[in-house]
Amino acid sequence: MKVAIVGASGAVGQEFLRVLAERNFPMDELVLFGSERSAGTKYTFRGKEYEVKLLQHNDDFKDVDIAFTSAGAGISKEFAADITRYGAVMIDNSSAFRMDEDVPLVVPECNAEDALNRPRGIIANPNCTTIMMVVVLKPLEQLSHIKRIHIASYQSASGAGAAAMAELQQQYKDLVEGNEVTVKKFPHQLAYNVIPQIDVFQPNGYTKEEMKMFNETRKIMHSDVKCSAMCVRVSSLRAHSESVWIETERPISVEEAQQAIAAAPGVTLQDDPANLVYPMPMDTAGKDDIYVGRVRKDLSDDCGLTFWLSGDQIRKGAALNAVQIAEYLIKVGDVK
Repeated sequence: MKVAIVGASGAVGQEFLRVLAERNFPMDELVLFGSERSAGTKYTFRGKEYEVKLLQHNDDFKDVDIAFTSAGAGISKEFAADITRYGAVMIDNSSAFRMDEDVPLVVPECNAEDALNRPRGIIANPNCTTIMMVVVLKPLEQLSHIKRIHIASYQSASGAGAAAMAELQQQYKDLVEGNEVTVKKFPHQLAYNVIPQIDVFQPNGYTKEEMKMFNETRKIMHSDVKCSAMCVRVSSLRAHSESVWIETERPISVEEAQQAIAAAPGVTLQDDPANLVYPMPMDTAGKDDIYVGRVRKDLSDDCGLTFWLSGDQIRKGAALNAVQIAEYLIKVGDVK
């Protein structure tokens, strides 16, 4: 098994290395790719040093079995043919192919089998906020069909990459020291602030991030569910959180929902408000599961439930989900 990581120096690329090592992913060879800026950088994996190669239009992927790509949509589109030409499975963490009909969009806890039908050799990793939500929605959908979702996300700096995380830390430092605040990665100062915009606005007034949640949720769950989102950047460093309201075809009790969530793979129920126990990003950062709390009935809807979730955007929201897709393909023997 030969594995490649494209975008190895980025936040998600580095998380790929950690997740692959922690999960003892079965591989014999590893090759790292990056831009001119990162080419030549060296990283240690399982006690061995690897040097990042320059990503080029050549035959470097000829013997690769699985390629994890996280270098942006433009790079994914430009190099997809090079990566998949000789049979490598490309598991792409960008938005490049998510809504293409001939590219499966996969969250293993929800629709692992979709990964087996990939005419172009590409499997798309969904948006981080979508991944985190659908992992929790899946066990509830099995109780009763979800007709409608309203969501407010509270997304950390990590969602905009390693440089954005560094900028948030620098902003706090600038403010403490009385210096002018650095603002490059966000539309406004994020420190001591929240920004009700993630990605660019669309003609309907929603942002691309919010429309991703609408479209991707329907594709992953094979559902006609309607999802209205408000995505907000908050000044936590790592791990996203979401407030979710759902309307189901029949009423679901709080107890039913809690039992289903607690039994679901990839989810941990952390719901004891009487003792101030509920998920928070400072606790869920670095964890694999999505944590759920504050499960309660929606007072405005007899068929409604509302709950809070939090999870690590770089792990389950990106690298871990991609690795789990690869693990599934290996388990069912569907890798060349």
